[in-house]
Amino acid sequence: MTWSAADIPDQHGRIAVVTGANGGLGLETARQLAAHGAHVMMAVRNQKKAAAAVDEIRASVPDAALELVALDLASQASVRAAAEQIMAAHQSIDLLINNAGVMGIPEAKTVDGFEMQLGVDHLGHWSLTALLLPALLRTPGARIVTVTSTAHHMGRAISPANPHLHGRYRPWRAYGQAKLANFHFGLGLQRELENAGASTASLIAHPGLSNTDLQAVSVQQTGGGTSQRFFLFLARRSGMSAADGALSQLRAATDPAAKGGEFYGPRFVNSGPPVRKPVVRRLGMDKAIAALWEVSERETGIAIDVRAAAAA
Repeated sequence: MTWSAADIPDQHGRIAVVTGANGGLGLETARQLAAHGAHVMMAVRNQKKAAAAVDEIRASVPDAALELVALDLASQASVRAAAEQIMAAHQSIDLLINNAGVMGIPEAKTVDGFEMQLGVDHLGHWSLTALLLPALLRTPGARIVTVTSTAHHMGRAISPANPHLHGRYRPWRAYGQAKLANFHFGLGLQRELENAGASTASLIAHPGLSNTDLQAVSVQQTGGGTSQRFFLFLARRSGMSAADGALSQLRAATDPAAKGGEFYGPRFVNSGPPVRKPVVRRLGMDKAIAALWEVSERETGIAIDVRAAAAA
């Protein structure tokens, strides 16, 4: 049976936080959650673009319950401020969709000195998840969905000795590392939740090859490198729409049959309806997850302690 947006259960009364909700997959995720009744907090860096996204959603979902939150994942201070705003407004959170990211860009640093792709795609989401964890844990059936990519297959596990790839930077090497970090984060977080006896679930999803503005932005930021132009051409020629690409993370977030630790993606690797995918690359995974936890805690200064968050 093919799963589609029509299969999303009623979301009335639920609070959802979606990062990068002003375009592409995040916009479509926010649109569908709002269309099914959720109150969606759109956590976005570009507030002008976010306001346009709100108008776009309300054009098709007039009664959409939407709330904007300023979030720059390249700044740990911004992440903390966003988390404080969300927690002040809502005692409970049903869904956290860690969707935002950058891809294949030239070497750059975040405000905090992190390699940009790791800093935005993983470390920003690490801190946001940790800071929102108390509200997620007090909400029965809450889910955290972290968006990875098929590029995680080409990534290498993070090295505590050189997580920011000093002297070894290549755009796609860094992207592969960041997306593998997303993969390991989602699975490692599920272990932490299970070990603490929490009902909150952590799942991972990937959108396959989707025609979003991610490829176009990558081309703009690189000046149009060969690989970036190739992926932009491929996405425009054969990629799924953003609406179809978002279905994997929507299924992970809302399908009543989905369980913590599961991985959702298109049926035919990079295209097709969303299905549960096997979790591969298990060899060395425990060591890789432990290294990711070490680096993430050290760099952000924030630990993910499920029992302490539950007590809070």
